Amino acid sequence: MGGGKGRVIGRSVGGMALLAMLLGVLLLCGLPGGGSGAADAASAARTYTGVASCAGSTCHGRMEGDGKVVRQDELMRWQEPSTPGGAHSRAFAVLNGRRGQQIAATLGLGDAASAPACLGCHSTPAAARGARFLAQDGVGCEACHGPASGWIASHYAVGASHAANVAAGMTPLDRPQARASVCLDCHFGSARDGQFVDHRIMAAGHPRISFELDLFSSMQAHHDEDADYAQRKGRTDSLKLWAVGQAMAVERALTLYAGAKGTEGAFPEFYFFDCQSCHRRIYDQAERSKTWEANPGRPIPAGMPPFNDENMIMLSAAARVAAPGLAGRFDADSRAFHAAIARDRTAAVAAAGRLAGSARALADAFAAGGMQGDMAFAIVREIAGSGISARFTDYEGSVQAVMAVDTLLNGMVKSGRVTVGAAAGIRADVNRAYAAVKEPNTYRPADFRSALGSAARSIGALQ
Repeated sequence: MGGGKGRVIGRSVGGMALLAMLLGVLLLCGLPGGGSGAADAASAARTYTGVASCAGSTCHGRMEGDGKVVRQDELMRWQEPSTPGGAHSRAFAVLNGRRGQQIAATLGLGDAASAPACLGCHSTPAAARGARFLAQDGVGCEACHGPASGWIASHYAVGASHAANVAAGMTPLDRPQARASVCLDCHFGSARDGQFVDHRIMAAGHPRISFELDLFSSMQAHHDEDADYAQRKGRTDSLKLWAVGQAMAVERALTLYAGAKGTEGAFPEFYFFDCQSCHRRIYDQAERSKTWEANPGRPIPAGMPPFNDENMIMLSAAARVAAPGLAGRFDADSRAFHAAIARDRTAAVAAAGRLAGSARALADAFAAGGMQGDMAFAIVREIAGSGISARFTDYEGSVQAVMAVDTLLNGMVKSGRVTVGAAAGIRADVNRAYAAVKEPNTYRPADFRSALGSAARSIGALQ
């Protein structure tokens, strides 16, 4: 009976295509449990009971969504083979595919379907397993909702409350920070074994990692956000979910970078750096062919690989609107971090800690109620404005930006601030922006900025 939001409203065609691609390939990556200390110890003490424990016809295993409180066909929707909503259930099967086996063979992992480096992502990472738990179920209910032994019998009892379920061990996915932490373990990485897609894994054939909390949550919601849901958990705030997700993605990236994951032998761990800054065509001719653009947000020498700052760019735009008192600190810490990378790792790690602290402060501010719906218009203006758009010089940042504008526009429709018809008129520009980032090797920065700017101006005219 977990969190999320209702049906996606008018999601861009380009966004749906890109999302399907991302979900399809990202399930060659990692999964939940991103806490530490007491939270980890409590989770380890509970047992993962398995998907079958949720599959009764009086629970979540019906073929029709006709339950009085929840749909009760959640498992069918989780298993849907033709949509992004069924991606988690397909995660284990991916390992037995040609690509999964090729990656495992290249890395000397043996069978991908039994390799710990893969199972931390492609199956529910369960320490204590009940009799009905099956790794081949893939990313099951408990991967997101938490080990069920403490709450499975009580969460459907008469008089049960969401607060009591959480106290018994259910993950409070209605809380943006809790949800972001769980999702980032899968879709960004964690310090746990088997939950970090390093550069070696990507070099072996694993796709790059990308994530946007509200967009991905929309496609993985297997329930209706009706009056009962709202009474128990409140309405989902898409703007808050997006902003908190950006802040926590920055914090997670910097925390991992500053730790043991930040280096690989004598080299930095290239996972953290912008892929296309190195993976570009090389030319040798009479005149140079400059394949990069100067980026005002990254004060680094020409030719130096930049830290992937896609979430930093989005967070800067959100902070300027929703937390202006923290925005200056965040931008200063961001520039200082990039500059420190040009000096040495010791300086970079120290600067990463400061920037992670600024991102954490923004997540707290957003989660505490610092977001209001009309701010979405202002954030779209910031993303496409001169202070931010000049930073869209690389593929990753541009992908994140178009997902953001698509997500924010969808949130405006959902909240009634923009009509479905008005939004439909903007989809052409949104899809044009998606087209510019469809393929990394044909990324067109100027076309992207033009399309994004046009979409943003049209959205602004609707306010």
